[in-house]
Amino acid sequence: MFRTLLKSKIHRATVTHCELHYEGSCGIDEDLLEASNIRPNEQVHIWNINNGERFITYAIKSPRGSGIISLNGSAARRASVGDLVIIAAFGMVHEDKLDEAVPKLVFPDAANRIVETRSEPAGPQAGDPVILPLGAEL
Repeated sequence: MFRTLLKSKIHRATVTHCELHYEGSCGIDEDLLEASNIRPNEQVHIWNINNGERFITYAIKSPRGSGIISLNGSAARRASVGDLVIIAAFGMVHEDKLDEAVPKLVFPDAANRIVETRSEPAGPQAGDPVILPLGAEL
């Protein structure tokens, strides 16, 4: 059996362009594509932090070092320039390889320049802040 797991994530990228009349896609700076292991034409999920919209499109290359995150076609209606988005890609992993599958995480700054990259298993990591339910105490 295969399972679908997170493969790549660009966390909190800033939308720089919304091109309604361009053929659909999400243009992503080539530096971010490479760092996150997302390939051109690969399916990507876009989660808009500002308005809660979630949608699926495909990645295309934007010029390296440009900082461009462009939502094109109908996706342009789901965000505004300046919105923060999470861009995620998933992969199929065989049951025998689940423990070996570790996503590539990329954290850009407000100009979409890479600040940090990590590969880590899912869930809280040592040193992460503890998030408790409202009213709970340690």
